[in-house]
Amino acid sequence: MDSKEERIYKMGIAFTPGVNAAVVRRLEECGIGVDRFAELDTRTLSEELGMNISLDKLAREEALFRARKEIAFVERHGIRVYYLGDEDYPMLLRETPDAPPVLFQLGETDLDADHVMNIVGTRRNTAYAVGFCEEFIRTLAGYFPDMVIVSGLAFGIDTLAHKGALENGLTTVAVVAHGLDTLYPAANRDLARRIIKSGGSIISEYPSGTTPFQRRFLERNRIVAGLSQLTMVVESPLKGGAMSTANVAFSYSREVAAVPGRASDPMSEGCNHLIRKQKASLATSVADVVELMGWRPAGVAVKPKQRNLFPELQDEAKEIYEILKFTADPVSVDALYQKTKIHIPILTSTLTELEFDGIVIRHPGNRYSLA
Repeated sequence: MDSKEERIYKMGIAFTPGVNAAVVRRLEECGIGVDRFAELDTRTLSEELGMNISLDKLAREEALFRARKEIAFVERHGIRVYYLGDEDYPMLLRETPDAPPVLFQLGETDLDADHVMNIVGTRRNTAYAVGFCEEFIRTLAGYFPDMVIVSGLAFGIDTLAHKGALENGLTTVAVVAHGLDTLYPAANRDLARRIIKSGGSIISEYPSGTTPFQRRFLERNRIVAGLSQLTMVVESPLKGGAMSTANVAFSYSREVAAVPGRASDPMSEGCNHLIRKQKASLATSVADVVELMGWRPAGVAVKPKQRNLFPELQDEAKEIYEILKFTADPVSVDALYQKTKIHIPILTSTLTELEFDGIVIRHPGNRYSLA
């Protein structure tokens, strides 16, 4: 555990104008400790870093002063502070090139949970999105009770995502674009309290006293994407915060999914565009997400595959069995068709017979494995 003084110095580094993830990583590479960062003159620091960047000493001193005030705030409110150079910094976010040098967490959520996805979209959602979110999150909770749902606490889809998680016993994390001494939008204060009370968290990269404005919402989106294995856009016009989050996630080589909508619906233009440009996989159900991510739903046991053929299997049944016995994860009907070229009606009827005979198991999304 770092001493209080060391935590103040780390926060001071993060608060210094011009410091970003690249600078923090370079400090680590060069072995420049947090105290030396504060003490070196501007020219020497620039030379030792080997970076053409001016980190004014007066600005560093002012940042350190601000950090001393902030440490009192975070200690008073039980806020956890992550510094990019530390081992406990959230793993997925650490992998991103523009990770925030410091992250503040109000709440106890494990940000390195096995299953983390974000659900984002427009603030002006339609009834279609309401129905989709309710059904999707309810089904998701049944298969993945450990799922952490990340969103941005805004009106619309964000609110639906957080409320859906709470109503179905899932942990949810809200990433905000301001300091943790305030809350925007104010109408979601009660929702934020419910999130904390249920074991969720409110996350920010900004110190207390920082107010929200447009650029900070865009900056916030990279944290939503960076914390998540999967970004899912439910509804969005062609321009908006959800599209920003999706594009950032795509740039991180993270999985992106989008819910398709009618061609005439402006609130689905963004989703349809992401799918058309192959920046997002089409998602209409939890089964689609399971197939995309390769996640194994809770309660689905991994059973050793029997290597000997059942003597009674013939023709299509034998061909299907030969494929499944060497496959660890459940296989979709489409994948089986690609491998066998058995006509779909025959393929599905054969799978039904094998399931009835207790030879195969059907998983969500019409995916099959050996029993």
